[in-house]
Amino acid sequence: QVQLVESGGGLVQAGGSLRLSCAASGLTFSNYAMGWFRQAPGKEREFVARISWISGRTYYADSAKGRFTISRDNAKNTVYLQMNMLKPEDTAVYYCAAAYRSESRYDYWGQGTQVTVSS
Repeated sequence: QVQLVESGGGLVQAGGSLRLSCAASGLTFSNYAMGWFRQAPGKEREFVARISWISGRTYYADSAKGRFTISRDNAKNTVYLQMNMLKPEDTAVYYCAAAYRSESRYDYWGQGTQVTVSS
């Protein structure tokens, strides 16, 4: 069984930082691109960041570029999202997801972790 478990969310003031972690199990982690998504109340789930399965190439939504950094540690089966200069509009439930190799579609999703940014 595949399991993705996010952690690291919480309450932070605007301008602050958080680091989210996503621990994966039940899959060959190195064969998966990993992504972060978020969903704010009343809004659709949106893409935040992705890191490739071999090259480690990263991709970011415009809203995240320059503030967020996605990284992975294959030895720990973990993907991270470092979030700096947080804004109230970053408030959302953050989800990690796994896509097989270079596929666009994500096969597996975590349950999410709440990030709340106060002004």
